[in-house]
Amino acid sequence: MSIADQLIKAGKELSQKVDALKFAEPTTHIYNPLSYAWNAHEAYIRKWGNSPKKILFMGMNPGPFGMAQTGIPFGEIEHVRDWIGVSSPVNKPKKEHPKRLIEGFDCLRSEVSGRRLWGFFKEQFSSPEIFFKSHYVLNYCPLVFMETSGKNRTPDKLPIKESNALYDLCDEHLLSVVNILQIEWVIGVGVFAEDRAKFALKELPSLKFGRILHPSPASPAANKGWGEKALIQLNDLGVW
Repeated sequence: MSIADQLIKAGKELSQKVDALKFAEPTTHIYNPLSYAWNAHEAYIRKWGNSPKKILFMGMNPGPFGMAQTGIPFGEIEHVRDWIGVSSPVNKPKKEHPKRLIEGFDCLRSEVSGRRLWGFFKEQFSSPEIFFKSHYVLNYCPLVFMETSGKNRTPDKLPIKESNALYDLCDEHLLSVVNILQIEWVIGVGVFAEDRAKFALKELPSLKFGRILHPSPASPAANKGWGEKALIQLNDLGVW
């Protein structure tokens, strides 16, 4: 089985397992882009995931105008279409929130975190072929959680019982991906991602960990010179 086929198998298994979980209010809507946007996600894996990598960048979970729309981690539409080179029809989630409609690649909103992250990679690497030769990008959790108002609810805000069940599945998937791709470095995009990676992969003593500042506009530190700060962090770690 090819590396891409192994990643696809692992992704489908994760998608099916998280769909079986139950979440109570204030969570009212849950989007799983590994289900309704699977075609785009599979295209991403087949195009860029079919070889061993050195460095895995990992985020928390999909943003409403990024992976929720495109099925690609940090999937800001312009960069997914024009740099990553993936564009695919996207279906609708089973229960859609009227304030968080899924429009796929027709969505006119831009995911700031994804624009910053993929824009940073585009600045540092002359082509996606060179970037993906040794790098891959993943989200730890594939689900988007929303409240009645449409407010985003991150996985770390879930009750312990719900988060533990979710994290067990996400840990299992992350371990599979790291082994399949023969990863040497896991770089958390933000503190949460780094902490989950260290916990999930603690049985892999040769693995190295680090993190970069999350590019979210919700972080004041990210709103001025985020790319320069991320580059300094990666250089200090010895990743690049």
